[in-house]
Amino acid sequence: MRILHTMLRVGDLQRSIDFYTKVLGMKLLRQSENPEYKYTLAFLGYGSNPEHAELELTYNWGVDKYELGTAYGHIAISTEDIVGACAAVKANGGQVTREPGPVKGGSTVIAFVVDPDGYKIELIERSFDAPGAGLR
Repeated sequence: MRILHTMLRVGDLQRSIDFYTKVLGMKLLRQSENPEYKYTLAFLGYGSNPEHAELELTYNWGVDKYELGTAYGHIAISTEDIVGACAAVKANGGQVTREPGPVKGGSTVIAFVVDPDGYKIELIERSFDAPGAGLR
């Protein structure tokens, strides 16, 4: 088994696509509309299934905001240069909510950014040459 995708409900699909592509460097892999049930799906990622997990953005027509709830934590993305990644997020209009630094009680360097709907994204500094390094 493997994780195929994570789904997030978003209030403005184009705004979210712009954030994940322009701020975090993902690619829009495919998009589809379902007029009968009034929703649009957009799949984004750094590569396609099955080699890479994808992010599914779901826009339910006419719904512009969701309560995030208390169960959601974050999506994690690895990067080789966390300082550079945070600078790029800021330069592209994104918000860094935790600057790069070691995780509490450990040595792994992390940072947090937030998407336009308030979803948290953890950036983790890792070498892509290391086994299990994660997404590029």
